[in-house]
Amino acid sequence: MNKVIHAVKGTREFYPEDMALRNFINDKIRQACQLFGYQEWDGPFIESIDLYAAKSGDELVKKQAFVFSDKGGDMVTLRPELTPSLARMVAKKQNELTFPLRWWSFGPFWRYEQPQRGRTREFFQWNIDMLGSGSPESDAELIAVAVTFFKLVGFKPDQVQIRVNDRRLMNSQFSLIGIPEDKHSELSGLIDRQQKMKPEAWDENALLLGLSADQLGKLKQVLTNSDLYKSSPELISVFKALESMGVSEYVLFDPKIMRGLLYYTGTVFEAFDLSGAMPRSIFGGGRYDNLLAAVGGEPLPAVGFAMGDVGIGLILRDAGLINPSVPSPAHVLVTVFDENLLLDSYNLAAGLRLTGLNVSVYPELTKLPKQFKYADKMGMRVVLVLGPDEAVNGKVTVKNLAKGSQETIAQTDLVDTIRKILETG
Repeated sequence: MNKVIHAVKGTREFYPEDMALRNFINDKIRQACQLFGYQEWDGPFIESIDLYAAKSGDELVKKQAFVFSDKGGDMVTLRPELTPSLARMVAKKQNELTFPLRWWSFGPFWRYEQPQRGRTREFFQWNIDMLGSGSPESDAELIAVAVTFFKLVGFKPDQVQIRVNDRRLMNSQFSLIGIPEDKHSELSGLIDRQQKMKPEAWDENALLLGLSADQLGKLKQVLTNSDLYKSSPELISVFKALESMGVSEYVLFDPKIMRGLLYYTGTVFEAFDLSGAMPRSIFGGGRYDNLLAAVGGEPLPAVGFAMGDVGIGLILRDAGLINPSVPSPAHVLVTVFDENLLLDSYNLAAGLRLTGLNVSVYPELTKLPKQFKYADKMGMRVVLVLGPDEAVNGKVTVKNLAKGSQETIAQTDLVDTIRKILETG
């Protein structure tokens, strides 16, 4: 036997049912983005590692990026995320663009993760950002786009939830309980990991970070204060805007939401699937007002989020919101009666395609029942038979697979008959 060459570990093979899910997610993303006036864009799939080194943290660069030397000796990587590319591209044409920018993208990314359910090394990701506006209402709009996507795919408020916080609010709280400013970033990362750690281990890490027992107790009070957002004018405005956009039932304030990446500066948010015993993260994002200046541009306020397709695909399947069967794009099958009528069948199909119908022809001579069975398995709606009697009389037999009925009609009436079947079932 020939040796089977397997796919590279962590990469993905998109069979038609998998491709249908990817396209479904992409279509709903596109619809949500366009409803709010966002423009589609994309960046390079390969980037210099220097672009990420100072922007995304050591873990992403040293442990997760696919880094290699190109033939010129430069260190490059398959892109692990998109925000640094976005910042560079905007900085490059900053004087030519019209702000605020509303941009979105859906494309492939790579991270050297340990493959498991819901996590692969190759994935597609939705990125959406608004650049040039620092208002709380801008933050709220990004959250509203996400909620719109959830609604479009069929999620209810008891199935998904977006939790919102603000790093400026939390940094002020850290200072109030006496935590030095140079510890704020590390503490934010520790809070971001709290749900993944045992309580005693998390306490121990907080103490190792330099917090006293008294400070740790006060910090826990802060992290359980559901009214803390009332101390933040920005968050008050965010929640008012969300209510005015009719999406507040999907959103909740949570002081434990911090987001681990270094470049977030203000509002942060994370979406969760609520169907399991423990909430599963769907995506995260927030405000990153300093990133553009870090890649050579003028300072520019920005807010955005990113969502991978692997996790949301699993959640959609688990929730029963995706049909596992993938019908053929062709609604109509033209059968081949015999060798003499083979080209007549192809000619009939060609004429139907000119009217905008998706039509397949069975590609070889075989018994009609086998051709009918093929059409049924492929989810087609209509089967056409062009036999000797039909060909001589300018007619065709139309079989409605859903109803199991058939009739022989004039070919001049064929398009109207097919469209009626497709519309009514």
